[in-house]
Amino acid sequence: MASAASFLATLASSAATASLNATPVISAGPGSSIIKARFLPSTSRRRRAALRAAAVSGTEKANPAPSSSPGNNNKGGRDERVVQVHSAEEFDAALQAAKNRLVVVEFAASHSVNSSRIYPCMVDLSRTCGDVDFLLVMGDESDATRALCAREGITQVPHFSFYKGAEKVHEEEGIGPDQLAGDVLYYGDNHAGVVQLHSRADVEALMAENAGEGGKLLVLDVGLKHCGPCVKVYPTVVKLSRSMADTTVFARMNGDENDACMEFLKDMEVVEVPTFLFIRDSKIVGRYVGSGRGELIGEILRYQGVRVTY
Repeated sequence: MASAASFLATLASSAATASLNATPVISAGPGSSIIKARFLPSTSRRRRAALRAAAVSGTEKANPAPSSSPGNNNKGGRDERVVQVHSAEEFDAALQAAKNRLVVVEFAASHSVNSSRIYPCMVDLSRTCGDVDFLLVMGDESDATRALCAREGITQVPHFSFYKGAEKVHEEEGIGPDQLAGDVLYYGDNHAGVVQLHSRADVEALMAENAGEGGKLLVLDVGLKHCGPCVKVYPTVVKLSRSMADTTVFARMNGDENDACMEFLKDMEVVEVPTFLFIRDSKIVGRYVGSGRGELIGEILRYQGVRVTY
């Protein structure tokens, strides 16, 4: 099977076509394409997500009255790469077995129309993204699945949680197919033409490789794990990494991955994300803050030496 990148790069045009405001701002506001580089405790994120989900028609209350015949649900585990789990023990075992692979979990319910609508997208992704594991939890199937949903803090369905190394790295409610696909690419693909950087040493080594005569332009995508605009623009970054491979190297660093990454962001004076650093011959020659597809392409061309007229 192809990797997540091969399927999801084709979504770059639709998932990242909308040109968002790319002007740096002091603080993030509703609809902004950039967000302030600050972090909230996980409990605050969950509270914010729950409040936001309450206003989204694409979610419904979890834990309804138990379905009389959950086995008749059209999501009853008949899709070979979407594994339905029935208890916390099965759930934990699946996360442990995946090791460092991305695991995408849909928490659904038999009564939920929106769960049924989004599920075919997850099935399609599971058939194409061989480097990602997919799980299904029917919250109203049994007392065991209701207890699992309560443990994981699920209050709305459909709810998607993303795990790596048995740790939750992201979660979403009330999303559509394009956003789900973008999330899978952002959190799961390790085989795209984008170099993944985890420390200052990684950055310096990549700069050294592309320094001097014949060196390529380095575009460093700096973001955060829980940054919506970062996720939205990433399919474009993957696509550009292939089409511009002869002249440009694309790399990515998530500032909240570890202390070393955060220290690097501070040293580079990155205060808003996504920020793209343009590096030539081991020197930062420019930066672009925002998630606008057209603006990003224009800036890359400009630092490649192509004259761009706006």
